[in-house]
Parts: sequence; structure tokens; C-alpha cells
Amino acid sequence: MNEISWILIEAGVKALIIIGMMLLVAAASVYVERKVSAFIQLRIGPNRVGPFGLLQPFADVFKLFLKEDIIPAAADRWFHRIAPVISLGVAFAVYAVIPFADYIVIDDKIIQFGIAPDVNIGILFILALTSVGVYGITLAGWSSNNKYSLLGGLRSSAQMISYELSMGLALVSVILITGSLSLTDIVRDQAGWRWNIFIQPLGFIIFLVSSFAETNRAPFDLPEAEPELVGGFNTEYSGMKFGMFFLAEYANMATASALIAMLYLGGWQLPFPPEWLGLQPHTLAMALAQFAFLVIKVAVLIFFFIWVRWSIPRFRYDQLMNLGWKVLLPLAIVNILITAVVLYILK
Repeated sequence: MNEISWILIEAGVKALIIIGMMLLVAAASVYVERKVSAFIQLRIGPNRVGPFGLLQPFADVFKLFLKEDIIPAAADRWFHRIAPVISLGVAFAVYAVIPFADYIVIDDKIIQFGIAPDVNIGILFILALTSVGVYGITLAGWSSNNKYSLLGGLRSSAQMISYELSMGLALVSVILITGSLSLTDIVRDQAGWRWNIFIQPLGFIIFLVSSFAETNRAPFDLPEAEPELVGGFNTEYSGMKFGMFFLAEYANMATASALIAMLYLGGWQLPFPPEWLGLQPHTLAMALAQFAFLVIKVAVLIFFFIWVRWSIPRFRYDQLMNLGWKVLLPLAIVNILITAVVLYILK
């Protein structure tokens, strides 16, 4: 086999590993969300299927597989089928450019600890994919031929446009400080507790709030508001198609948590000198330690996403738009100006 074949096989194996990891992360997130919400509401939560209810997410998947797949008679069948595939595919594709640790050197050969080699425009790739992800929700609402579903899809589009601007401008400040669009460079620049959350606290808050809106998580889950839209964009979905939208939501939540960790919380940087654990740079042990600390940061952020959902009520739609256009967008522009002026003075 030639070198190109081996590269394709390696990329395929890495992709399968990432997909498996994301499925497990989604299952764990569903379980944790149920347990956390039950704790907040003084309930027990899942405790019947498996020890401590750990198999409940898998039982839900089996149930969705066995449920009837219903498509409305007046729906556009092709787009109705492809919409959940788009949402889920985009959620998984983002991980192609996310580095899970620094590179490893084995026999003088550099090995990237991720799916793809270091991409020098990783930020642009992620922003492009997250923008495309809304097409799945919009097509789901339109193709269902249901007014409630259509309104949910349109809300999702408006929400993405409103908060994508603030999110992108918050990223500009990080790029100005780092001088690179590569996620690897951004993480390396935060070594030694130079985390961007301390350098860019306003940008961190803007990006965090925008992430809630981008992932359609409460209090920004207007595209599927039950009191107003029955079930929103996924009203006419059942079976595993509904499950794919559900899975995409949790995959996007994990993606947002990973991006926040990479951009503002030091990514895979250890919070103490590696020498304390006897770790050497660019070794497998070092990469595993870095991966472990990145997972811890992502897990904490996922818990925060869940905690906020069960603590803050849903916004009205006009409040959602006002926050995006009248508060976050001006603050993001001011943050860029302040960052540029400070960098100019320091240089």
C-alpha cells in the first residue's frame, strides 16, 4: 500500500475513534443532565435501568430505533430525511481540527494528537462549519410543512446570525493577542497560566453567552420553545431522526465546551509544571496527561451548561434579539478596540 492509502486509513481510524467518543460523551451528558436536573428539583433521577440508572441513555437509543419513523404526507421527504444528517454531521466534523494535546515525537517522527495535522486556519474552519450547522434545523422546519416547525427553523436562523457576529468578534480579540488562526498556537500561547480568560474576561463572557445561543441551549432554546411552538423545528420528527437532532445538540454542547477550553482556559495546558509529575515534553505520557486535563475542563463546562439550563428561565424572543444586537455586539466591538489599543501601546 502506498503512503496516501496509509494516511487515509489512519484518518478513518481516528474518525471512528472520535465518533465513538462523541457517542459516549453524548450518552454520559444525557445521564448527567438527568441527574443534575433531578438534584436541583429534589428528585432521584434515573435509577432503574442498570446500576444507578447508568444504562438509561442506551435504553433510550434502543427505544428510538424501535419507534415508527413518521413523515407527514405534505412534507418534502428528501429534505426531511437529510436535515438531521446535516446537523449531526457538522457536529462531528468540527473535531477534525481540534487538537487534543501537543504533538508527540516517536523515533524522530512528529505525530499529531488529533484527527488531522495542525490546521493553520482551524478557527475559520470551525466558524464555517458552525454556520452551516443551522441549515439542518432550518431545513427541518421548512420541510415539515408545519407552521410551528417553520417558525422554529426561522428562529434558529435569526438566532445564529445574531450571535455568530458577537462570537466571531470575541474570537478576533484572541487572534490579535496570539497572532495566529491555529488552535494549537492559541493553546501554546496560554502556557504558564497566561489563560485568555484572565487577559480577555469580557471576550470570554461574550463567547460563553453566544455559545449558549449557538447550541440552542436554555435560556436560548427559542427554536424549540414548547409553550409557543409545540416542539419547534423537530415537531414532525420521530424515531431515530428525532434522536439525531437530540444527539447533535449534546455533541454541539461538547464542541462548544471544547472550544471555550481551548480558547480561554488554556486548552490542554497543565495547571502546574509538568516536571512535578516527571513528564517530558512531546512524549506519549505527556500527551495523555494533557488530554486528561482537557477532558476535565470540558466536563466542567458541560456541567455548567446543564446547571444553567435548569436554573435560568427561557428568554422572550425580543429579549434574545436585544441581548444579541444591543448588548453583546457593541461590547464585542469595544473589546476589539481596547485589545488593539493595548497591543499597540505595548509593542
